[in-house]
Amino acid sequence: MSRIGRKPIPVPSTVTVTVEPEVVRVSGPRGNLEERKNRAIEVTQEDGQLIVTRPTDRAEHRALHGLTRSLVANMVEGVTVGFTKTLEIQGVGYRAQLKGRDLELALGYSHPVPIKAPEGIEFEVPQPTRVIIKGNNKQVVGEIAAIIRKQRPPEPYKGKGIRYQGEYVARKVGKRA
Repeated sequence: MSRIGRKPIPVPSTVTVTVEPEVVRVSGPRGNLEERKNRAIEVTQEDGQLIVTRPTDRAEHRALHGLTRSLVANMVEGVTVGFTKTLEIQGVGYRAQLKGRDLELALGYSHPVPIKAPEGIEFEVPQPTRVIIKGNNKQVVGEIAAIIRKQRPPEPYKGKGIRYQGEYVARKVGKRA
């Protein structure tokens, strides 16, 4: 049995959940989120918590059970506290700055690299070498962080580039004389 799928999802009093046959809608203090779900997987609300159940033990239903539970739990967390990802920029002259809601990166190219903030995402630049991405949707926050990191991934010789906070970059020894 799915260990993740069996865990009930605690729902704070400030959050309202609407379950339809194919859609789960969650609204809270930070906004509204909705996610499609398979008709076979049932989501029920009982005394302040959500319970996800599956009809059979077929592999397809077992896989969807844990997935649906994780997606709904992430939506509940997103509308209450939200999600953040922090990126660190290393390299001489590499920096980030805000231009309105959007982000502009100087990464050693001949031109600045603009990154548009999608709906529901906000950027913070507490210092020129650190970018904080905030939003309600965990998937979108991670996707934008990956797009920014892809502009200049960390290289193994000098470690220059954009990395996630706490990411370890395996370093290599350069040329020998």
